[in-house]
Amino acid sequence: MQSKNIMIVGVGGQGTLLTSRVLGKIALTGGYDVKLSEVHGMAQRGGSVVTFVRYGETVAEPIVEEGQADILIAFERLEALRYAHFLKPEGAIIVNDTRIDPMPVVIGAAEYPEGILDTLRQSYKVLAVDATAEALKLGNPRVFNTIILGVAAQKMEFSKEEWLDVIADTVPPKTVSINQTAFLTGYNYTGDHTAEGQE
Repeated sequence: MQSKNIMIVGVGGQGTLLTSRVLGKIALTGGYDVKLSEVHGMAQRGGSVVTFVRYGETVAEPIVEEGQADILIAFERLEALRYAHFLKPEGAIIVNDTRIDPMPVVIGAAEYPEGILDTLRQSYKVLAVDATAEALKLGNPRVFNTIILGVAAQKMEFSKEEWLDVIADTVPPKTVSINQTAFLTGYNYTGDHTAEGQE
């Protein structure tokens, strides 16, 4: 198979690194060569964090070049817009439909863009889910990233059981059950945006 290139983008503290580790581990269990790379803009909470996961028969380097990502997993709308140019033309964006103001917006030096999802849909396949709201329904707002991972898993070749096993091996032991439930919430998600974004 050709290498699969996945990019995970978010804001510091949103769990991008844990998500990349789950992705890397499931690719390893599938027998693939895997490369991970973490790029910190500002790793503290509030700063942009980017991770790359590449897997295939053989993977030479971990960095995904612009225009080469198969899937962009974005934990926040503006981060999706900021990194959309890394996608292949036929790539897909899985985005958490939530807003976190970056520092320039907080201090009034910039405005948060309007209509981000509509803008993205003009050029890309977009599947948006308010994973933060879904996580709150489960009683733990921190597992929104696992919900997004579940949505992304719909576009990958690994079985539901493989995902659940890797999650159990990767997340803190006390959070296995809630993370598996969150993953299944995303994995079974069809959502209001699917028809718009997938056609």
